[in-house]
Amino acid sequence: MIGKLKGLVDSYGEDFVILDVQGVGYIVHCSARTLQRLPPPGEATDLAIETHVREDMIRLYGFKSDAEREWFRLLQTVQGVGTRVALGVLSILEPAALATAIATGDKATVARAPGVGPRLAARLMAELKDKAPAFSPIDPAVIALSGAVEDRTAPQPVSDAVSALVNLGYAPVQASAAIAAALKGAGEDVEAKTLIRLGLRELAR
Repeated sequence: MIGKLKGLVDSYGEDFVILDVQGVGYIVHCSARTLQRLPPPGEATDLAIETHVREDMIRLYGFKSDAEREWFRLLQTVQGVGTRVALGVLSILEPAALATAIATGDKATVARAPGVGPRLAARLMAELKDKAPAFSPIDPAVIALSGAVEDRTAPQPVSDAVSALVNLGYAPVQASAAIAAALKGAGEDVEAKTLIRLGLRELAR
């Protein structure tokens, strides 16, 4: 079984990269997020590999981190989730954001992934909520803030800042995480516009 590949990027396809390892070109399927992080053709890179063997084919899946690979495996333990759906989820959420989304019950964010939808997102929440912390650290402040925003008990500037980031296209879990981080360095009487600026700075890191 192949666990890791290191070589030169040969070319890209819609959902895969061809990695040249000492003259042998391996087709490695990746999430959109992973493909975006890889270098241009001709440059070196390495990928953690998950090998799937069937009677009629061998398919390789590549990841930039062991955490992403572990989530790929974990997602497929849920009924209705195959390799394509698992990659779709990882295309819109990095491992830490996925763990937080599951821990906070953010079904809407997970449902945005290709092939998921509200029903499967709810199943993912139910079956993985006790497993998420084992794969990625979750900031308690993010969980608390997400709950406060959802229950409408968060201070108005905080709710406004999270809403503004969501309106800019960020997922609710990303917006909550950014504002939670911003709050750590801001005073208690911080205005929404300041939180938005600090949150955008966190998202740009």
